[in-house]
Amino acid sequence: MVATAASVLAALKGKAKENTRKIFSRHGMAYERILGVNIADIKPIAKSIKGQQALAVELFGTGVMEAMYLAGLVADGARMTREQLNGWAEDAAELRMIAECSVPWVTVENPAARDLAVKWMASRKELVAAAGWATYAGLLIVRPDTALDLKEVEALLETIVQRIHTSPNRVKYTMNNFVICTGSYVKPLAAKARAAAKKIGVVMVDMGETECEVPSAAEYIAKVEARGKAYVKRKSIRC
Repeated sequence: MVATAASVLAALKGKAKENTRKIFSRHGMAYERILGVNIADIKPIAKSIKGQQALAVELFGTGVMEAMYLAGLVADGARMTREQLNGWAEDAAELRMIAECSVPWVTVENPAARDLAVKWMASRKELVAAAGWATYAGLLIVRPDTALDLKEVEALLETIVQRIHTSPNRVKYTMNNFVICTGSYVKPLAAKARAAAKKIGVVMVDMGETECEVPSAAEYIAKVEARGKAYVKRKSIRC
């Protein structure tokens, strides 16, 4: 049987649980756009439709969080246009998991990733800006240091030090992650990232009705270094 958006949605609905829906909602996502499917139940479906680009794009267009997350696992960002990626960033409103995970996952694979990240970072829309910071952080993870604009990254660290505590909620979170990624993956700027983390200190982010905490950038970078995992680039940021 050929998979369609309708059949995939039906499969997702069959895995939905109200308790999971409530958990996602407590993490700050729009209740009416969530089915309530565990990520562990989404991944097998992703494997079954691997490589089906058109279907992935159609699933994202449903506006259903789990379908959009699934699309981020399946879509090849290198095959997407700037217009499509811009649309994904805009459509992730009210769904931070999509803005901070699915959108960056595919965008970092696209040649226009840096340009889109910088554009989104300047947006007045909180989750579009968050998607921008998450996307640029993704580039730090997958691109060789020689392929990065190190002066620009250093300037962004300085911007974070100056603005993080007065930025919108999820922008603060993704800025903090940017510092972590710089210190953990970009060797030429590791000392700069550690200094920025020290200046930033504790970052206060409203994590909704959850027990989640914002990681200390300084402590996180130190742990990565202690494990001997610093500066090891990854092929993908999907998880």
